[in-house]
Amino acid sequence: MQEKFDIQEELHKLPKKPGVYIMHDKNDVIIYVGKAKVLHNRVRSYFRSNIGRGPAIDQMVKQIAYFEYIVTDSELEALILENNLIKEHRPKYNTLLVDDKTYPYIKVTTGEEYPRIVLARIRKKDRAKYFGPFTSANAVHDTIELLNRMYGLRDCQRVLPRDIGKERPCLNYYMKRCTGPCLAGTVTKEEYRRRVDLAVEFLSGNYDTVTKDLSEKMQAASDALNFEEAAHFRDLLNSVRQVSQRQKMTEGAGEDKDILGIAMEPENADADAVIQTFFIRDGRLIGREHFYMNHVGGKTTAEILSEFLKQFYAGTPYIPRDIYLPEDVEDREVIEQWLTQRREGRVTIRIPQKGQKEKLVELAMENASLILSKDRERLKREEGRTIGAVKEIGKLLNLPNLDRMESYDISDISGFANVGSMVVYEKGKPKRSDYRKFRIKTVAGPDDYACMKEVLTRRFSHGLREREELEEKNMDAEFGSFTKFPDLILMDGGRGQVNICLDVLKELNLDIPVAGMVKDDNHRTRGLYYHNVEIPIDRSGEGFKLITRIQDETHRFAIEYHRSLRSKAQVHSRLDDIPGIGPVKKKALMRSFASIDDIMKADVEALARVPELTEKDARAVYAYFQGEEAEKAAEGRGQDGTT
Repeated sequence: MQEKFDIQEELHKLPKKPGVYIMHDKNDVIIYVGKAKVLHNRVRSYFRSNIGRGPAIDQMVKQIAYFEYIVTDSELEALILENNLIKEHRPKYNTLLVDDKTYPYIKVTTGEEYPRIVLARIRKKDRAKYFGPFTSANAVHDTIELLNRMYGLRDCQRVLPRDIGKERPCLNYYMKRCTGPCLAGTVTKEEYRRRVDLAVEFLSGNYDTVTKDLSEKMQAASDALNFEEAAHFRDLLNSVRQVSQRQKMTEGAGEDKDILGIAMEPENADADAVIQTFFIRDGRLIGREHFYMNHVGGKTTAEILSEFLKQFYAGTPYIPRDIYLPEDVEDREVIEQWLTQRREGRVTIRIPQKGQKEKLVELAMENASLILSKDRERLKREEGRTIGAVKEIGKLLNLPNLDRMESYDISDISGFANVGSMVVYEKGKPKRSDYRKFRIKTVAGPDDYACMKEVLTRRFSHGLREREELEEKNMDAEFGSFTKFPDLILMDGGRGQVNICLDVLKELNLDIPVAGMVKDDNHRTRGLYYHNVEIPIDRSGEGFKLITRIQDETHRFAIEYHRSLRSKAQVHSRLDDIPGIGPVKKKALMRSFASIDDIMKADVEALARVPELTEKDARAVYAYFQGEEAEKAAEGRGQDGTT
């Protein structure tokens, strides 16, 4: 954090140029990123009073400890930089697109002498032909399978014609699904290319011949009582229709456009919005998707649409020529310029007022409203199970800002292979990328308290070291794997486990709340041990259910790790303990001798005859097993007093 940052003084220094501004809270966390045509005007507007910004912006402004800005040459550069920073930092108060989808293409490798039809996730600048993107990967797979079968096209990775005749053909050739271009004389290059052209023609929209032929085959199989084959043709036919059926609701040929509609939740600071998108390619509706936008409280629909355009089309592999919106957005011209650059062709944002396109936008709006209405109850239930449950626990323990919880457990069997587990929950959901495993190094035997002390000491000492290293490099603490500390530590036990944790935190000069998950006689959670008091929990409440899930998850994670170590120990060989004998030499010994007993009985000369072993290795193996025999003999003398 910047010390002694005077906001009012810094506001006067703002340049009257385009750029990006970045708001930080007192913990140096980026809470908002925005772009401005004139930084001086836009940033100052946040700190004026009584301008009707809405509760969400007011709440954000109260948390601003300091801001920084980056000047750019144009508003377009500011838009690109803003997008990159939002994607990297995902600030709390930015409207964020909830999306992890990638859309598949059908790719015809026309640059090859014997082309293939494959699925591609990225549209590259090569000599191939791309069709799509499509919204259903399963339908794309089925369509590729159909085209390969219909036209006898290859799906192998062989380099042709270089590899013609070098290997046996694959199973597809013998099943008559491929014409076998990898064999000399089976199909000419011209005939194979003609088949590829027919497949391309189908993908371009002329699919009547294929669907008719497929329907006839389905009927013929059904007439022959071959219902399994008929069902297969039926499924392929449905997949083709899903990918390529021309929709009556579209007009014109060869048009690529996206139709957007929006619906918002009732006003609240944590509101969501749904964006419904229809994808029309070459005049056909190829699919539709809906997307959620988070943190839209206080934003207008135009502002949310603007954020969606910037975030969605920054990541999608294909941008259509036209994008239709239900209303205009403030920075439309800049977004059009940016999209035109990305597409390398003119992109226009349109707001239709009448006709078929306006009806399409209305349909998208209706769909968005239906999705929001349908999902509202589900979202409320999910929020109750997660964020609502966290709020219950926070209220119970008087921790109003509770978000991140870490839970720890020890697993062992009579002190064998002691391990510890760390499970992390944020906003009531498991954050598995932050889970950690600990193999106990300093404790031998069954001592859970000592094991827990080691785990906690290693976890928080590591975090403190990482914080110091990152501070020296002027890097954000988020880059460390252990730097983010919890708002609450949950121990799998009562007073004893809690006190162990408190002792560790005291030694490291850390102040983090610690609660123990106390169990009853049936090993079920009955309450929380906190500040030397056992606090009962409402067993019907979501907070209790979340604690139970955390406890079960912590046990599961620890037990799975312990089980994996036991499995490794069970396949351990005595040869692994001989100095200088690695995996290669161990395998050589097992190949040369029938069993471990034969290796034990072999002399140095016999061992040295193994090609991979040197004389030094042979002596090491001989000495190791002779030492074992000597120990056994000594044990025998000690037991019965004889030699």
